[in-house]
Amino acid sequence: METGLNFGQALEALKKGKKISRNGWNGKGMYVSLCTPEINKTRPEILPYLEMKTADEKYIPWLASQTDVMGEDWCILD
Repeated sequence: METGLNFGQALEALKKGKKISRNGWNGKGMYVSLCTPEINKTRPEILPYLEMKTADEKYIPWLASQTDVMGEDWCILD
């Protein structure tokens, strides 16, 4: 697991198909991934978006907060 990244570095990892998390989220199993038409084959008309796996095992669309964008504690999970 690569750690200590800024949001720009984490975003580049997302574009390569990796999952990312912030240091404080990792113990809860939360992460962000990129959802694309290639990944979500049931909905080929969708545009790419960021999706979060929540601590309670649900998947939701995700928008970065200002503190997320400015954070320097991003991790690449895989």
